[in-house]
Amino acid sequence: MVRITGIEESSPLLSLGVRAGDTLVAVNKNEIRDVLDYRFYITDRNITLSLVREDGEEYEVFLRKREYDDVGLEFETPLMDKKHTCKNKCIFCFVDQMPKGLRETLYFKDDDSRLSFLHGNYITLTNMTDEDIDRIIKMHISPINISVHTTNPELRVKMMKNKRSGEVLSYLGRLADAGISLCTQLVLCPGINDGEELMRSMHDLVALCPSLISCAAVPVGITKFRDGLYPLRTYTKEEARAVIETVNSFGDYCKKKYGSRIFTVADEFYLKAEMDIPSEEYYEDYPQLENGVGLIRSVKEDLRYYLADSEPFELKKDRRVLAVTGVAAYPTVCELSEMIKEKADRLCVDVLCVKNDFFGETVTVAGLLTATDIEKAVKEHIKNTGASYDALIIPDAALKADEDVFLDGVSLTSLSDRLGIHAVAAKNEPCDMVSAFLFG
Repeated sequence: MVRITGIEESSPLLSLGVRAGDTLVAVNKNEIRDVLDYRFYITDRNITLSLVREDGEEYEVFLRKREYDDVGLEFETPLMDKKHTCKNKCIFCFVDQMPKGLRETLYFKDDDSRLSFLHGNYITLTNMTDEDIDRIIKMHISPINISVHTTNPELRVKMMKNKRSGEVLSYLGRLADAGISLCTQLVLCPGINDGEELMRSMHDLVALCPSLISCAAVPVGITKFRDGLYPLRTYTKEEARAVIETVNSFGDYCKKKYGSRIFTVADEFYLKAEMDIPSEEYYEDYPQLENGVGLIRSVKEDLRYYLADSEPFELKKDRRVLAVTGVAAYPTVCELSEMIKEKADRLCVDVLCVKNDFFGETVTVAGLLTATDIEKAVKEHIKNTGASYDALIIPDAALKADEDVFLDGVSLTSLSDRLGIHAVAAKNEPCDMVSAFLFG
């Protein structure tokens, strides 16, 4: 049962006497525990809601509606209860490598199947029971995003430090047999779950076809805050090339047999290997874009198509902007900037590569840049060049999803004030990117 915190003004339940503060117990006699139950059972055309008043009075209301229409109830949280915390102690966990003193939410480790359904989060299955799997199958919740890392049960226990992490691999087969689509990832650590273990994992996972939709090979992320943690390191150029060759060779096999590569490599591996990013054909329909697989190619192609359909941009006066990015994306941002400049004669763009002193130089992605490092780099750049700028372009990924705040707690406005330059966040969408460069 879950407490109702509000009711939309357009909801027919208002005229039926349902109030904020009441508790929803069941829909059509099915107990409501969380958002999955609610979303599944509320889809019926004819529904009977069992409720309880704040004073303990039980009552029911009947409602006839269109299939899949919501009924306008609001709850304390999107999940309708607390998030499920991660019970693993993975040797590569990025949260464990965070410095102290950041905002509290950055230290929360979630491992919640409901967030996989709602927001695409990856889960490890170790928080789940047979009943949870039965519920997913009954409701046909699909796709499910799963962090596999390895299909070797003993190695998975070693890597995740959870005795259940090996046995729950059996859930993969149950979900696949029930027709639940599976998107998976393997966070690879040098000398641990790559090489022969990587081949084993890919062979085991491909047996789940056709339910297996995709699998991304992603390199482990390492910060400088690893005192007392399992000894890990980043991939060398040669090792990154070996991973790419292994995954792509198996992907070629899958393409011939199943019509899809299924197994792909994150952009970061290509950058570490100093190899060209593959063509659009390699990424098919970009099933692992949110995992950094094909992001560079997607952004380049989207911007190219957008600019090809656009008339030249006429600026009323000369405009000079400074775009900052991380080490990994620097060549890409330089290329994107040149593409935009070709469409705007009076636009001048400088691109500044910012090293990550906050987390350590092994962290090269733009999404983990902090205001502290950006401020330091921009001030040094201006001191050395004497340049002045109309705007500072920041990668939107470096900011909190629902607020313009960096990981170190500094706001975008505060950064603007410190530098005396108007700072604007640019998303990876072409229209937003062009707007930021030209008018932001």
